[in-house]
Parts: sequence; C-alpha cells; structure tokens
Amino acid sequence: MEIASCPVDTNVLLRWVQPVDIEYSAAKLAVKHLESAGCDLYYTSQIFAEFCNLLTRPSRNNGYGLTPTQAQERAIEIEAAIRILPDHPAIHRESRRILVIHNISGVQVHDARLAAAMRIHGVKHILTFNTRDFARFPDLQAIHPANNP
Repeated sequence: MEIASCPVDTNVLLRWVQPVDIEYSAAKLAVKHLESAGCDLYYTSQIFAEFCNLLTRPSRNNGYGLTPTQAQERAIEIEAAIRILPDHPAIHRESRRILVIHNISGVQVHDARLAAAMRIHGVKHILTFNTRDFARFPDLQAIHPANNP
C-alpha cells in the first residue's frame, strides 16, 4: 500500500519517544518504514497538545509523569522529525459538520477534529494504535503500527 502522507497520532508519538514503553518498537519501526517509503509524516497542533498533556500528566492519572522540561526535549525530537499540518478555519467548520453527521460526543470529538484536519489537507491515512476510532470515517484509513504500513 502506497501512503503519500500521514499524520502520526498522539498514541504513536508517545510510544516513539518513550523507549521503556512496551509498544516503542512497533511505533519506531512503523515510522521508519513510512519514512523510508517516502511518506510525508505530520502532526497537528491538537496532536501536539495531547502529546504534551499526556507526557506531563502524573502517572497515577495515566500519564508519563515527566517534567515540562523533559516533555520539551521529546517535543523537539518530534518537531525535528515530522512536520505540522497547519490549522485553518475550514478545519473548525468541517469538524462541526462531522460531529453532527456522525453523532459524535465526548472524547471522540478529538478524533473528529483530527479527521476534519485530514480532510481539509487531503490526507487519507493516519498512523494510530486506535484504528477503531477512525472506522466511522469511510474516506480515511487508520493504519496500526503493528501492520507494517
């Protein structure tokens, strides 16, 4: 399967910069494989915010418990390796449309906004450990890192 461009979801980025994570190897290998195949890898400002949130959230609250300085070091690593898909007012409008069409609420709102950004930027694939979160969007394909994209 040829993938021209692909956002890297928060759950993959977290594992990619945390060698102690059990899924580190799968994340690292998937990113490397996509890069070597010429795929342009991206993150969004939303993915970046979620990434920093989870890195600095206490481990007792399902975070990594890093200091802001440690999180910044990992953020620099991400920013050096992949590019940002810029925000645009059209993403907001598309996100609102998707929420209504697919009857989305709660935490799924975050995935809907990411789907909207992908549509606005013409991106069809996303690298994520949570492939089911994107199943409701038939025009988008979620790729699990373990599937050697």
